[in-house]
Amino acid sequence: MDTIDVAVAAAHAAGEVIRDARTEVRQVRHKGAIDLVTQVDVAAEKAIVGVITKHTPDIPILAEEGGGARDQSTRWIVDPLDGTTNFVHGYPSYAVSIALQVDGVLQVGCIFDAVHGDAYTATNGGGAWLGGQRLTVSSTDRLADALLVTGFPYDRRERVDWYLSFMREFLIRGRGVRRAGAAAMDFVALASGSVDAYWEFGLSPWDVAAGILLVQEAGGTVTDMDGGPIDVARPRLLATNDELHTEMLEALSTLLEAQ
Repeated sequence: MDTIDVAVAAAHAAGEVIRDARTEVRQVRHKGAIDLVTQVDVAAEKAIVGVITKHTPDIPILAEEGGGARDQSTRWIVDPLDGTTNFVHGYPSYAVSIALQVDGVLQVGCIFDAVHGDAYTATNGGGAWLGGQRLTVSSTDRLADALLVTGFPYDRRERVDWYLSFMREFLIRGRGVRRAGAAAMDFVALASGSVDAYWEFGLSPWDVAAGILLVQEAGGTVTDMDGGPIDVARPRLLATNDELHTEMLEALSTLLEAQ
């Protein structure tokens, strides 16, 4: 089985766990003041690990709940339920995110929209896809015409004014800003052309790995907020349709200098 097929099979296995648990009473615990984990996250991760271990037993796994391969350059990177807070509240935006990194390079990505049952896939050099439909980023070339998406980190209560300074700036500069609460689905929206750019602080490898490849293979650009290479381990994420990247970097530069 090809590794992209392994990723899709693992994502579907987790998706079944999540679907079957939609109406259950959820056991919620806190990893932080506003960072939640449920028994569904744990069960979905177990399902993913089972599939991956069966088909690629020699590749280690970094998973959000179980930890694992933090320092290896070849590894699976797994988020069993991105958007747990949305899931707990019944807000329809949450996903499974699975990526394969080989010698430090992202090679395979799958984001499974657990609400609608759609698997978005990407392979390095092979494009980004929803089934037989190839994904393409938007062609918007002015920030004034752009629809942007973002998220708020878990330390937002402590740094609310600073994060809101970014929101204020892009509300002024762009056409609109959206915040749906699941990074994986923000990447999907960008890769599908529904939004034009995405910025966010405080993400983790499992939040970004599959989404980065999806956007890149759909024709977009992903960098650090200073324009340098994105560090999957400590991402300060800027992802765009490429047309807006320079203008977004200029805006972010001014805001970052005020930190």
